[in-house]
Amino acid sequence: MNPPPPPPGEPGAASVALPPPSRLQELAARGPVRRVLPMLGPAFVAAIAYVDPGNFATNIAGGASYGYVLLWVILLANLMGMLIQNLSAKVGIATGRNLPELCREHLPRPMTWLLWGQAELIAMATDLAEFVGAAIALNLLFGTPLFVAGLITGAVAFAILALQQRGYRRFELAIVGLMSVILLGFLYNVLHIHADVGSVARGFVPGFDGPGSVLLAVGIIGATVMPHVIYLHSALTQERIVPHGPEERRRLLRFQRIDVGIAMGIAGLVNITMLVIAAAVFHGSGATGVQTIEGAHAHFRTLLGSGAALAFALALLASGFASSSVGTYAGQVVMQGFIKRRVPIVVRRLVTMLPALVVIAVGFDPTRSLVISQVVLSFGIPFALIPLVLLTRRRDIMGELANRRLTTAVAGGVAGLIVALNVFLLGQTLL
Repeated sequence: MNPPPPPPGEPGAASVALPPPSRLQELAARGPVRRVLPMLGPAFVAAIAYVDPGNFATNIAGGASYGYVLLWVILLANLMGMLIQNLSAKVGIATGRNLPELCREHLPRPMTWLLWGQAELIAMATDLAEFVGAAIALNLLFGTPLFVAGLITGAVAFAILALQQRGYRRFELAIVGLMSVILLGFLYNVLHIHADVGSVARGFVPGFDGPGSVLLAVGIIGATVMPHVIYLHSALTQERIVPHGPEERRRLLRFQRIDVGIAMGIAGLVNITMLVIAAAVFHGSGATGVQTIEGAHAHFRTLLGSGAALAFALALLASGFASSSVGTYAGQVVMQGFIKRRVPIVVRRLVTMLPALVVIAVGFDPTRSLVISQVVLSFGIPFALIPLVLLTRRRDIMGELANRRLTTAVAGGVAGLIVALNVFLLGQTLL
Protein backbone atom coordinates (compact mmCIF):
# COMPACT_ATOMS: atom_id res chain seq x y z
CA MET A 1 0.00 0.00 0.00
CA ASN A 2 1.40 3.34 -1.04
CA PRO A 3 1.84 5.97 1.71
CA PRO A 4 -0.41 9.07 1.49
CA PRO A 5 1.11 12.20 -0.12
CA PRO A 6 2.64 14.72 2.28
CA PRO A 7 0.42 17.71 3.15
CA PRO A 8 1.06 21.03 1.38
CA GLY A 9 3.99 22.90 2.79
CA GLU A 10 5.76 19.75 4.01
CA PRO A 11 8.98 18.53 2.37
CA GLY A 12 8.20 16.51 -0.69
CA ALA A 13 4.88 18.33 -1.43
CA ALA A 14 4.23 18.98 -5.09
CA SER A 15 4.78 22.63 -6.01
CA VAL A 16 1.71 24.48 -7.29
CA ALA A 17 2.31 26.41 -10.52
CA LEU A 18 1.21 30.03 -10.14
CA PRO A 19 -0.23 31.87 -13.16
CA PRO A 20 2.22 34.26 -14.81
CA PRO A 21 1.83 37.90 -13.74
CA SER A 22 -0.20 40.19 -15.97
CA ARG A 23 1.39 43.10 -17.79
CA LEU A 24 -0.04 45.53 -15.22
CA GLN A 25 1.41 43.45 -12.38
CA GLU A 26 4.81 43.51 -14.05
CA LEU A 27 4.64 47.29 -14.38
CA ALA A 28 3.47 47.70 -10.78
CA ALA A 29 6.74 46.11 -9.61
CA ARG A 30 8.73 48.93 -11.20
CA GLY A 31 9.43 52.41 -9.85
CA PRO A 32 6.84 55.21 -10.16
CA VAL A 33 8.25 56.65 -13.39
CA ARG A 34 8.93 53.32 -15.10
CA ARG A 35 5.43 52.22 -14.11
CA VAL A 36 3.62 55.20 -15.65
CA LEU A 37 5.61 55.89 -18.83
CA PRO A 38 4.72 52.61 -20.62
CA MET A 39 1.04 53.49 -20.07
CA LEU A 40 1.32 56.78 -21.94
CA GLY A 41 1.09 56.94 -25.72
CA PRO A 42 -2.35 56.22 -27.23
CA ALA A 43 -3.71 59.66 -26.37
CA PHE A 44 -0.67 61.33 -27.97
CA VAL A 45 -1.40 59.49 -31.22
CA ALA A 46 -5.01 60.68 -31.06
CA ALA A 47 -4.03 64.21 -29.99
CA ILE A 48 -1.88 64.78 -33.08
CA ALA A 49 -5.13 65.11 -35.01
CA TYR A 50 -6.02 68.04 -32.75
CA VAL A 51 -2.99 70.00 -33.99
CA ASP A 52 -3.12 69.08 -37.68
CA PRO A 53 -2.71 71.63 -40.50
CA GLY A 54 -6.44 72.37 -40.39
CA ASN A 55 -5.90 73.88 -36.95
CA PHE A 56 -3.17 76.10 -38.36
CA ALA A 57 -5.56 77.45 -41.00
CA THR A 58 -8.55 78.07 -38.72
CA ASN A 59 -6.54 79.47 -35.81
CA ILE A 60 -4.55 81.84 -38.01
CA ALA A 61 -7.70 83.04 -39.77
CA GLY A 62 -9.50 83.45 -36.45
CA GLY A 63 -6.68 85.34 -34.75
CA ALA A 64 -5.91 87.61 -37.71
CA SER A 65 -9.54 88.53 -38.38
CA TYR A 66 -11.03 88.69 -34.88
CA GLY A 67 -8.11 88.99 -32.50
CA TYR A 68 -8.60 87.08 -29.27
CA VAL A 69 -12.41 86.78 -29.59
CA LEU A 70 -12.43 83.04 -30.38
CA LEU A 71 -10.03 81.86 -27.65
CA TRP A 72 -12.99 80.55 -25.66
CA VAL A 73 -13.98 78.38 -28.62
CA ILE A 74 -10.56 76.70 -28.60
CA LEU A 75 -10.79 76.10 -24.85
CA LEU A 76 -14.32 74.71 -25.15
CA ALA A 77 -13.35 72.47 -28.07
CA ASN A 78 -10.37 71.13 -26.14
CA LEU A 79 -12.49 70.31 -23.09
CA MET A 80 -14.93 68.55 -25.42
CA GLY A 81 -12.02 66.64 -26.91
CA MET A 82 -10.82 65.49 -23.49
CA LEU A 83 -14.25 64.09 -22.63
CA ILE A 84 -14.68 62.41 -26.01
CA GLN A 85 -11.22 60.84 -26.08
CA ASN A 86 -11.68 59.53 -22.55
CA LEU A 87 -14.90 57.82 -23.63
CA SER A 88 -13.25 56.42 -26.74
CA ALA A 89 -10.25 55.07 -24.80
CA LYS A 90 -12.66 53.50 -22.29
CA VAL A 91 -14.40 51.56 -25.07
CA GLY A 92 -11.25 49.62 -25.95
CA ILE A 93 -10.38 48.94 -22.30
CA ALA A 94 -13.87 47.82 -21.25
CA THR A 95 -14.80 45.69 -24.26
CA GLY A 96 -11.61 44.68 -26.06
CA ARG A 97 -13.23 46.03 -29.23
CA ASN A 98 -13.11 49.35 -31.03
CA LEU A 99 -16.03 51.69 -31.70
CA PRO A 100 -16.63 50.68 -35.37
CA GLU A 101 -16.72 47.01 -34.33
CA LEU A 102 -19.29 47.76 -31.63
CA CYS A 103 -21.39 49.73 -34.13
CA ARG A 104 -21.37 46.74 -36.49
CA GLU A 105 -22.38 44.37 -33.70
CA HIS A 106 -25.09 46.45 -31.99
CA LEU A 107 -26.58 48.80 -34.61
CA PRO A 108 -28.85 47.92 -37.55
CA ARG A 109 -26.97 46.93 -40.70
CA PRO A 110 -28.22 49.87 -42.85
CA MET A 111 -27.06 52.31 -40.18
CA THR A 112 -23.67 50.61 -40.05
CA TRP A 113 -23.21 51.03 -43.80
CA LEU A 114 -24.34 54.67 -43.55
CA LEU A 115 -21.84 55.36 -40.79
CA TRP A 116 -19.08 53.68 -42.78
CA GLY A 117 -19.86 55.70 -45.92
CA GLN A 118 -19.78 59.06 -44.16
CA ALA A 119 -16.64 58.03 -42.25
CA GLU A 120 -14.87 57.41 -45.56
CA LEU A 121 -15.89 60.87 -46.81
CA ILE A 122 -14.60 62.36 -43.57
CA ALA A 123 -11.31 60.48 -44.10
CA MET A 124 -10.93 62.20 -47.47
CA ALA A 125 -11.60 65.61 -45.90
CA THR A 126 -9.03 64.79 -43.22
CA ASP A 127 -6.42 63.82 -45.81
CA LEU A 128 -7.13 67.04 -47.68
CA ALA A 129 -6.10 69.10 -44.68
CA GLU A 130 -3.07 66.99 -43.83
CA PHE A 131 -1.64 66.66 -47.33
CA VAL A 132 -2.19 70.28 -48.26
CA GLY A 133 -0.63 71.45 -44.99
CA ALA A 134 2.50 69.33 -45.36
CA ALA A 135 2.81 70.28 -49.04
CA ILE A 136 2.67 73.98 -48.16
CA ALA A 137 5.36 73.46 -45.49
CA LEU A 138 7.70 71.71 -47.94
CA ASN A 139 7.08 74.47 -50.45
CA LEU A 140 7.88 77.17 -47.88
CA LEU A 141 11.00 75.43 -46.61
CA PHE A 142 12.53 74.09 -49.82
CA GLY A 143 10.53 75.55 -52.71
CA THR A 144 9.17 72.09 -53.57
CA PRO A 145 6.23 72.25 -56.02
CA LEU A 146 2.98 71.54 -54.20
CA PHE A 147 2.05 68.42 -56.17
CA VAL A 148 5.50 66.86 -55.66
CA ALA A 149 5.35 67.85 -52.00
CA GLY A 150 2.02 66.00 -51.70
CA LEU A 151 3.62 62.84 -53.06
CA ILE A 152 6.51 63.21 -50.61
CA THR A 153 4.00 63.53 -47.76
CA GLY A 154 2.40 60.24 -48.78
CA ALA A 155 5.78 58.50 -48.80
CA VAL A 156 6.70 59.85 -45.36
CA ALA A 157 3.31 58.75 -43.97
CA PHE A 158 4.04 55.20 -45.18
CA ALA A 159 7.46 55.30 -43.51
CA ILE A 160 6.01 56.39 -40.16
CA LEU A 161 3.28 53.74 -40.36
CA ALA A 162 5.92 51.10 -41.08
CA LEU A 163 7.23 51.63 -37.55
CA GLN A 164 4.02 50.13 -36.24
CA GLN A 165 4.93 46.79 -37.81
CA ARG A 166 7.90 46.71 -35.43
CA GLY A 167 5.81 47.44 -32.33
CA TYR A 168 3.27 50.05 -31.27
CA ARG A 169 5.80 51.79 -29.01
CA ARG A 170 8.05 52.93 -31.87
CA PHE A 171 5.08 54.40 -33.73
CA GLU A 172 3.92 56.21 -30.58
CA LEU A 173 7.39 57.62 -29.91
CA ALA A 174 7.65 58.89 -33.49
CA ILE A 175 4.34 60.73 -33.09
CA VAL A 176 5.40 62.14 -29.72
CA GLY A 177 8.63 63.39 -31.31
CA LEU A 178 6.75 65.17 -34.09
CA MET A 179 4.33 66.71 -31.58
CA SER A 180 7.33 68.01 -29.65
CA VAL A 181 8.53 69.79 -32.80
CA ILE A 182 5.10 71.45 -33.14
CA LEU A 183 5.07 72.53 -29.50
CA LEU A 184 8.63 73.88 -29.55
CA GLY A 185 7.97 75.79 -32.78
CA PHE A 186 5.09 77.73 -31.29
CA LEU A 187 6.74 78.21 -27.91
CA TYR A 188 9.66 79.79 -29.76
CA ASN A 189 7.33 82.20 -31.53
CA VAL A 190 5.24 83.08 -28.48
CA LEU A 191 8.42 84.24 -26.74
CA HIS A 192 8.93 86.80 -29.52
CA ILE A 193 5.53 88.51 -29.31
CA HIS A 194 3.96 91.03 -26.94
CA ALA A 195 0.38 89.93 -26.32
CA ASP A 196 -1.90 92.09 -24.18
CA VAL A 197 -2.75 89.97 -21.12
CA GLY A 198 -6.08 91.70 -20.55
CA SER A 199 -7.19 91.10 -24.14
CA VAL A 200 -6.13 87.47 -23.90
CA ALA A 201 -8.18 87.03 -20.72
CA ARG A 202 -11.26 88.64 -22.32
CA GLY A 203 -10.92 86.23 -25.23
CA PHE A 204 -12.00 83.41 -22.92
CA VAL A 205 -15.38 85.08 -22.33
CA PRO A 206 -17.90 83.56 -24.78
CA GLY A 207 -18.99 85.83 -27.63
CA PHE A 208 -18.91 86.29 -31.40
CA ASP A 209 -18.12 89.13 -33.78
CA GLY A 210 -20.54 88.63 -36.67
CA PRO A 211 -21.53 85.61 -38.82
CA GLY A 212 -17.99 85.18 -40.12
CA SER A 213 -16.73 84.47 -36.62
CA VAL A 214 -19.43 81.80 -36.22
CA LEU A 215 -18.21 80.08 -39.39
CA LEU A 216 -14.67 80.08 -38.06
CA ALA A 217 -15.88 78.86 -34.65
CA VAL A 218 -17.50 75.83 -36.29
CA GLY A 219 -14.30 75.29 -38.28
CA ILE A 220 -12.23 75.43 -35.08
CA ILE A 221 -14.46 72.81 -33.45
CA GLY A 222 -14.22 70.67 -36.58
CA ALA A 223 -10.44 71.03 -36.56
CA THR A 224 -10.21 70.17 -32.87
CA VAL A 225 -12.79 67.43 -32.25
CA MET A 226 -11.79 65.15 -35.11
CA PRO A 227 -14.25 62.36 -36.03
CA HIS A 228 -11.66 59.84 -37.19
CA VAL A 229 -9.76 59.82 -33.88
CA ILE A 230 -13.00 59.19 -32.00
CA TYR A 231 -12.92 55.84 -33.81
CA LEU A 232 -9.15 55.43 -33.62
CA HIS A 233 -8.56 55.92 -29.89
CA SER A 234 -10.75 52.92 -29.03
CA ALA A 235 -8.58 50.77 -31.32
CA LEU A 236 -5.36 52.09 -29.74
CA THR A 237 -6.40 50.83 -26.29
CA GLN A 238 -8.26 47.61 -27.13
CA GLU A 239 -5.24 45.27 -27.22
CA ARG A 240 -2.33 47.44 -26.13
CA ILE A 241 -2.39 46.13 -22.54
CA VAL A 242 -4.96 43.40 -21.91
CA PRO A 243 -6.47 43.78 -18.40
CA HIS A 244 -7.15 40.70 -16.27
CA GLY A 245 -10.41 41.30 -14.43
CA PRO A 246 -12.46 44.36 -13.38
CA GLU A 247 -9.87 45.78 -11.01
CA GLU A 248 -7.18 45.90 -13.69
CA ARG A 249 -9.64 47.50 -16.12
CA ARG A 250 -10.36 50.27 -13.62
CA ARG A 251 -6.63 50.76 -12.97
CA LEU A 252 -5.86 50.88 -16.68
CA LEU A 253 -8.64 53.43 -17.18
CA ARG A 254 -7.06 55.68 -14.53
CA PHE A 255 -3.76 55.60 -16.41
CA GLN A 256 -5.55 56.40 -19.67
CA ARG A 257 -7.15 59.44 -18.07
CA ILE A 258 -3.68 60.68 -17.18
CA ASP A 259 -2.57 59.99 -20.76
CA VAL A 260 -5.52 61.94 -22.19
CA GLY A 261 -5.05 64.80 -19.74
CA ILE A 262 -1.38 65.30 -20.63
CA ALA A 263 -1.72 64.80 -24.40
CA MET A 264 -4.86 66.88 -24.82
CA GLY A 265 -3.48 69.55 -22.50
CA ILE A 266 -0.46 69.92 -24.78
CA ALA A 267 -2.69 70.02 -27.87
CA GLY A 268 -4.88 72.68 -26.27
CA LEU A 269 -1.83 74.76 -25.35
CA VAL A 270 -0.59 74.59 -28.95
CA ASN A 271 -3.97 75.68 -30.35
CA ILE A 272 -4.34 78.55 -27.91
CA THR A 273 -0.78 79.65 -28.65
CA MET A 274 -1.50 79.59 -32.40
CA LEU A 275 -4.43 81.98 -32.09
CA VAL A 276 -2.69 84.25 -29.58
CA ILE A 277 0.31 84.61 -31.91
CA ALA A 278 -1.94 85.35 -34.91
CA ALA A 279 -3.95 87.89 -32.90
CA ALA A 280 -0.88 89.66 -31.48
CA VAL A 281 1.23 89.67 -34.66
CA PHE A 282 -1.37 90.09 -37.42
CA HIS A 283 -4.52 91.58 -35.87
CA GLY A 284 -2.47 93.76 -33.55
CA SER A 285 -0.45 95.23 -36.43
CA GLY A 286 -3.50 95.82 -38.63
CA ALA A 287 -2.76 92.87 -40.94
CA THR A 288 -6.28 91.48 -40.51
CA GLY A 289 -6.29 90.31 -44.11
CA VAL A 290 -3.84 87.48 -43.39
CA GLN A 291 -5.99 84.45 -44.26
CA THR A 292 -3.48 82.03 -45.77
CA ILE A 293 -0.68 79.95 -44.31
CA GLU A 294 1.69 81.31 -46.95
CA GLY A 295 0.72 84.86 -45.99
CA ALA A 296 1.25 84.07 -42.31
CA HIS A 297 4.71 82.69 -43.05
CA ALA A 298 5.63 85.82 -45.01
CA HIS A 299 4.40 88.11 -42.23
CA PHE A 300 6.28 86.10 -39.61
CA ARG A 301 9.45 86.69 -41.59
CA THR A 302 8.71 90.41 -41.96
CA LEU A 303 7.48 91.15 -38.45
CA LEU A 304 9.38 88.64 -36.27
CA GLY A 305 12.36 87.56 -38.37
CA SER A 306 13.49 84.48 -40.28
CA GLY A 307 13.78 82.38 -37.11
CA ALA A 308 10.07 82.75 -36.36
CA ALA A 309 9.17 81.91 -39.96
CA LEU A 310 11.37 78.81 -39.88
CA ALA A 311 9.86 77.65 -36.56
CA PHE A 312 6.35 78.07 -37.99
CA ALA A 313 7.15 76.13 -41.17
CA LEU A 314 8.85 73.28 -39.29
CA ALA A 315 5.86 72.98 -36.94
CA LEU A 316 3.53 72.84 -39.93
CA LEU A 317 5.67 70.16 -41.61
CA ALA A 318 5.76 68.00 -38.46
CA SER A 319 1.99 68.39 -38.14
CA GLY A 320 1.34 67.32 -41.73
CA PHE A 321 3.63 64.28 -41.58
CA ALA A 322 2.31 63.03 -38.24
CA SER A 323 -1.39 63.63 -38.88
CA SER A 324 -1.31 62.04 -42.34
CA SER A 325 0.06 58.78 -40.91
CA VAL A 326 -2.46 58.83 -38.06
CA GLY A 327 -5.26 59.49 -40.55
CA THR A 328 -4.31 56.45 -42.61
CA TYR A 329 -4.24 54.29 -39.48
CA ALA A 330 -7.71 55.55 -38.54
CA GLY A 331 -9.01 54.73 -42.02
CA GLN A 332 -7.92 51.12 -41.63
CA VAL A 333 -9.70 50.89 -38.27
CA VAL A 334 -12.90 52.36 -39.74
CA MET A 335 -13.08 50.00 -42.72
CA GLN A 336 -12.13 46.85 -40.84
CA GLY A 337 -14.50 47.66 -37.98
CA PHE A 338 -17.61 48.73 -39.87
CA ILE A 339 -17.64 46.26 -42.78
CA LYS A 340 -15.04 43.67 -41.71
CA ARG A 341 -12.94 44.32 -44.80
CA ARG A 342 -9.25 45.07 -45.03
CA VAL A 343 -7.49 46.48 -48.07
CA PRO A 344 -3.73 46.92 -48.56
CA ILE A 345 -2.64 50.09 -46.84
CA VAL A 346 -1.05 51.36 -50.06
CA VAL A 347 -4.41 51.16 -51.86
CA ARG A 348 -6.18 52.86 -48.98
CA ARG A 349 -3.62 55.65 -48.87
CA LEU A 350 -3.90 56.26 -52.62
CA VAL A 351 -7.71 56.43 -52.54
CA THR A 352 -7.96 58.90 -49.67
CA MET A 353 -5.08 61.09 -50.82
CA LEU A 354 -6.44 61.42 -54.37
CA PRO A 355 -8.85 64.33 -53.62
CA ALA A 356 -6.03 66.23 -51.91
CA LEU A 357 -3.72 65.77 -54.89
CA VAL A 358 -6.52 66.90 -57.23
CA VAL A 359 -7.08 70.06 -55.18
CA ILE A 360 -3.34 70.79 -55.32
CA ALA A 361 -3.10 70.01 -59.04
CA VAL A 362 -5.97 72.29 -60.11
CA GLY A 363 -4.54 75.19 -58.14
CA PHE A 364 -7.39 75.68 -55.64
CA ASP A 365 -6.47 78.06 -52.82
CA PRO A 366 -4.75 75.73 -50.29
CA THR A 367 -5.65 77.60 -47.11
CA ARG A 368 -9.27 78.07 -48.18
CA SER A 369 -9.50 74.33 -48.85
CA LEU A 370 -8.11 73.69 -45.37
CA VAL A 371 -10.80 75.84 -43.71
CA ILE A 372 -13.59 74.24 -45.77
CA SER A 373 -12.31 70.75 -44.91
CA GLN A 374 -12.55 71.58 -41.21
CA VAL A 375 -16.17 72.68 -41.59
CA VAL A 376 -16.89 69.37 -43.35
CA LEU A 377 -15.23 67.53 -40.47
CA SER A 378 -17.44 69.34 -38.00
CA PHE A 379 -20.51 67.96 -39.80
CA GLY A 380 -19.07 64.46 -39.38
CA ILE A 381 -18.57 64.69 -35.62
CA PRO A 382 -22.15 63.74 -34.59
CA PHE A 383 -22.01 60.54 -36.67
CA ALA A 384 -19.11 59.35 -34.51
CA LEU A 385 -20.06 61.02 -31.24
CA ILE A 386 -23.71 59.96 -30.95
CA PRO A 387 -22.97 56.21 -31.31
CA LEU A 388 -20.11 56.64 -28.81
CA VAL A 389 -22.45 58.15 -26.21
CA LEU A 390 -25.23 55.64 -26.83
CA LEU A 391 -22.97 52.59 -26.62
CA THR A 392 -20.85 53.65 -23.65
CA ARG A 393 -23.96 54.17 -21.49
CA ARG A 394 -24.99 50.51 -21.88
CA ARG A 395 -23.96 48.25 -19.02
CA ASP A 396 -24.49 45.12 -21.12
CA ILE A 397 -21.66 46.36 -23.38
CA MET A 398 -19.36 48.28 -21.04
CA GLY A 399 -19.89 46.32 -17.83
CA GLU A 400 -18.80 48.16 -14.69
CA LEU A 401 -17.20 50.91 -16.83
CA ALA A 402 -20.52 52.06 -18.30
CA ASN A 403 -21.04 55.82 -18.21
CA ARG A 404 -22.61 57.44 -15.20
CA ARG A 405 -25.74 59.45 -15.85
CA LEU A 406 -23.89 62.74 -15.47
CA THR A 407 -21.24 61.67 -18.00
CA THR A 408 -23.92 60.64 -20.49
CA ALA A 409 -25.77 63.93 -19.95
CA VAL A 410 -22.65 66.05 -20.51
CA ALA A 411 -21.57 64.03 -23.57
CA GLY A 412 -25.09 64.29 -24.97
CA GLY A 413 -24.99 68.05 -24.42
CA VAL A 414 -21.70 68.24 -26.34
CA ALA A 415 -23.25 66.35 -29.26
CA GLY A 416 -26.31 68.61 -29.17
CA LEU A 417 -24.18 71.76 -29.18
CA ILE A 418 -22.19 70.61 -32.18
CA VAL A 419 -25.34 69.68 -34.10
CA ALA A 420 -26.89 73.08 -33.28
CA LEU A 421 -23.79 74.93 -34.52
CA ASN A 422 -23.82 72.93 -37.74
CA VAL A 423 -27.52 73.65 -38.37
CA PHE A 424 -26.87 77.36 -37.81
CA LEU A 425 -23.91 77.25 -40.18
CA LEU A 426 -25.99 75.49 -42.84
CA GLY A 427 -28.68 78.14 -42.54
CA GLN A 428 -26.14 80.95 -42.87
CA THR A 429 -24.62 79.27 -45.92
CA LEU A 430 -27.94 78.75 -47.71
CA LEU A 431 -29.25 82.21 -46.93
